[in-house]
Amino acid sequence: MAEFPSKVSTRTSSPAQGAGASVSALRPDLGFVRSSLGVLMLLQLVLGLLVWSLIADTPYHLYPAYGWVMFVAVFLWLVTIVFFILYLFQLHLKWYMVPWPLVLMIFNVTATVLYVTAFVTCSAAVDQTSLKGTRPYNQRAAASFFASLVLIAYGASAFFSFQAWRGVGSNAATSQVAGGYA
Repeated sequence: MAEFPSKVSTRTSSPAQGAGASVSALRPDLGFVRSSLGVLMLLQLVLGLLVWSLIADTPYHLYPAYGWVMFVAVFLWLVTIVFFILYLFQLHLKWYMVPWPLVLMIFNVTATVLYVTAFVTCSAAVDQTSLKGTRPYNQRAAASFFASLVLIAYGASAFFSFQAWRGVGSNAATSQVAGGYA
């Protein structure tokens, strides 16, 4: 039998060293921001902010229809911020047990459906809740326009996330290496 080598390195690390390494490795992935998913998320964040800020500047609390639009716009805006941060800092790779393409597809399809209802509600309530030419009318009409743009952005994200979930245009190895976004 072979003898045990006399020079064996038995270095260990403490948990504090491992935690410091993971915090310092938290760098933004600029490739994500340039990807179609990153651009669409940024577009959703900017346009969603416009939707809810335009409505929030009017007396929306007097009309239940705008309460629904505010709920949809603010809720989806906050969830999109969470997904953007997860993908920007590649935190979705640390939680490998979560099927992120499927989660993102379900979120984008749900967001598209919710924004369809918010857009229809907001557009239908503009004439009934304000006088033409007044500031609230213009803000609510602009919110309807931006809601339609956010609806299109979430629809495009749903399409791309469906393709990513099905693996169209890539194999399993490249989608894992690329972080799951195109």
